[in-house]
Amino acid sequence: MKIRPRGASAGGDAPDGAGASFLRHPRHGPIPAILLLLTFGTGLIDALSVLGLGRVFVANMTGNVVFIGFALAHAPGFSLWGSIVALVAFLLGAAGGGVVVTRFEAHRGRLLRNALIVQLGLLLVGLVLWHLLGAINAQLAVLGALALALGLQNSVVRHLAVPDLTTTVLTMTLTGIGADLRRRDVPTAVRRGTSVVCMLAGALGGAVVVLHSGVGAGLSAVTALTGVVLILTALASRGQPAWAGPPS
Repeated sequence: MKIRPRGASAGGDAPDGAGASFLRHPRHGPIPAILLLLTFGTGLIDALSVLGLGRVFVANMTGNVVFIGFALAHAPGFSLWGSIVALVAFLLGAAGGGVVVTRFEAHRGRLLRNALIVQLGLLLVGLVLWHLLGAINAQLAVLGALALALGLQNSVVRHLAVPDLTTTVLTMTLTGIGADLRRRDVPTAVRRGTSVVCMLAGALGGAVVVLHSGVGAGLSAVTALTGVVLILTALASRGQPAWAGPPS
């Protein structure tokens, strides 16, 4: 499919054709497709943490702050310490992501690749701790490892600056869909809608895995997905493609 830059939308430089905008974007190359996979992973990991680790978000900090409020009000079923650990670890992960960005920002592909290496390592730590310590003893440690990984991811994705693909926050994405349809900006609405569908699919898949196979299986699934995304990113970021330069 030939990309026609003239057809790019005002909302985010997406050329005509949804597939092309995800896989061969003129400014972002394959990064949008990679971020969609990470968005799916976000739904998976938050399903895992909410359903299997004490009603705590590790990716969606807006929801986690709300859960802290519930816990402070002594609402049943909400973990104050779990939410605090996740929030603090997320902030530390985001700070670490800032260090990674500073070091590798000259090549966005390698930046994302190196961040995913660290993220995969943290997920493996969480998986090992879960199996070594058991459900009760490992819960806070696993929450911390997962939140560190997602804080790092958010920091790096923020620097990549691909419109509408934050991998974790959908509120403004959903708001934009309504505005895009009103303006008849269908390509941008499709891109945003695809992000929503990916997170929904990840949450559905994560819920099915955790409810039927347990937290260990959920951790294995998100670790395997991150490994696949890392391999794809490493392959895509070889050399010095035009999209790899710092975002303008």
